[in-house]
Amino acid sequence: MFLGEYQHSLDNKGRITVPAKFREQLGDRFVVTKGLENCIFLYPLQEWQVIEEKLKTLPFTRADVRSFARFFFSGASEMEIDKQGRAVLPGSLREYASIDKDIIIIGVGTRAEIWAVEKWEKYIESAEASYEDIAASLVDLGI
Repeated sequence: MFLGEYQHSLDNKGRITVPAKFREQLGDRFVVTKGLENCIFLYPLQEWQVIEEKLKTLPFTRADVRSFARFFFSGASEMEIDKQGRAVLPGSLREYASIDKDIIIIGVGTRAEIWAVEKWEKYIESAEASYEDIAASLVDLGI
């Protein structure tokens, strides 16, 4: 399970340092793609395959399903971690997430996310304001 929050910076070659705890869970190869709220999702290959299978079961005749699949899969790249624990973040994903230097890598259960520090701070500020309401709505979902 991915847990925690880690602050890092991109180096001049566009590489990120993957937190040691996340390296173990991601394995040598993993998938990154465009996430929601303009962050980047990181998935271990096994979890990526689970998501692929779930998306295959959705009706492709629905425009929203096609749109999501196009967005999600077209932004995906398979990545490898080097011996120093770094991985090159594709330029298209850095641009999508507005990442130029400072990043936050967070654990979100079955995946990790990479955020530009400024975007993460804005997101947290808005989410904290409604945290109790969000928690209450999750209770309604049976969580």
